[in-house]
Amino acid sequence: MRQKISVAPGQPPKEAELVDLEESKEGWSEYKLADGVTIRLKQVVTEVWRILEEFDPEGNPQYFVKSVGVMTVLAPESAKKRTH
Repeated sequence: MRQKISVAPGQPPKEAELVDLEESKEGWSEYKLADGVTIRLKQVVTEVWRILEEFDPEGNPQYFVKSVGVMTVLAPESAKKRTH
């Protein structure tokens, strides 16, 4: 699919082509906090668009990636709110 997409605020839309994902490996980044909680984060790609006729200084094609951030919290019992 081809269409014009907005890649940056204040810039005119650019002609782009949607590229199908064939494989994905999305790992977690983990951050252990001083209070014993571990926060896990990752970005999940939802769409990849190749910007037509645009290349970086090395000649590589330019892409625009749509993604969503995912976070999980792993808390020890001592950090959780008591429900009873």
